[in-house]
Amino acid sequence: MKRIMRTKYRILRFLSKVLILLLLTPLVYNYIPVQKGKTTFYLPSSDIDSVIDTLKENGYGVSKIDKIMLQFFKAPEKGWYSVKKTPKQRFTFFEKLSSQKAKTMRVKLYAGETSIELTKRLARDLKLKPTKLLQEYRRLTKHLEGDIFAGFYKVAREADERAIITALFQMSEEKLKNFALLNCSATEPNELELKVLLILASIIQKETYHKSEMPIIASVIENRLNKGMKLQMDGTLSYGKYSHKPISSKRIRKDKSYYNTYIYGGIPPAPLCTVSMEAMRAALHPRKTNYLYFMLNKKGRHNFTENYKQHVKNIKAFRNKKNKRDNNTSKKSKPSA
Repeated sequence: MKRIMRTKYRILRFLSKVLILLLLTPLVYNYIPVQKGKTTFYLPSSDIDSVIDTLKENGYGVSKIDKIMLQFFKAPEKGWYSVKKTPKQRFTFFEKLSSQKAKTMRVKLYAGETSIELTKRLARDLKLKPTKLLQEYRRLTKHLEGDIFAGFYKVAREADERAIITALFQMSEEKLKNFALLNCSATEPNELELKVLLILASIIQKETYHKSEMPIIASVIENRLNKGMKLQMDGTLSYGKYSHKPISSKRIRKDKSYYNTYIYGGIPPAPLCTVSMEAMRAALHPRKTNYLYFMLNKKGRHNFTENYKQHVKNIKAFRNKKNKRDNNTSKKSKPSA
């Protein structure tokens, strides 16, 4: 009997110690301060795993225990945060994190721009260094161009180059997921399918800014590829350092890169530029037509044709209009006698 009582007593003592340890661990852990990280950062999700991963990536000393503790606090919402000062108590850090929102501003990223053009524009808008922004872009890029979608974005005024580009990539990934949910009947496109889709969308983007024309240009691309024809599109030559520069017949002859669809069949090896969601939708869902050619007209839009004979007429009409305009401009610029 005494032996049974002693055994029960030992078990009770052991359980009491375990209970005390469980109660004291959070209290002791609370007084181990969180290591300070970057002041301004972007949370792509309010999911606890995402919060912990983001804090780690930004230099904050958090652990698996914090992941457990965070379940007892209100998780911070998706968005920009600016932690000016880390409290000495760990629980206070997590409790106050939700309220430490950063001041933001809205920036516009234009469709049709290369990563160099995009980062230069961002640098001007946000007073940051274009070389560092471009370096961060190239650190994260999967496709060389087109990783960040065109549109409006909220960014923190005090964020550095790394935080800005990382956030834009994360926001673009979210845009892509939403695009897939709304437009893809099956699953989200895999890496190869996405790359092809971005390449097609970037060609469309380079050829027109008119949303109504995008599905028709997509149909021309699809029809020519299905027939085994070269695309022969000026837009594919508007890549890298040649972006937004006029395409001359000399350039078409001398450019031996795989971006030259006058020489090579198929599509270019990589996306050409930043694209809009409208261009992505057009690339995914081309209009059903028999068009094989298109040519710019005097109204700044395109005439679409099924046969080469009519296409040649459209080319001549455009050149005549251009020559007439150039002659009128030349006459006006001459000094009077």
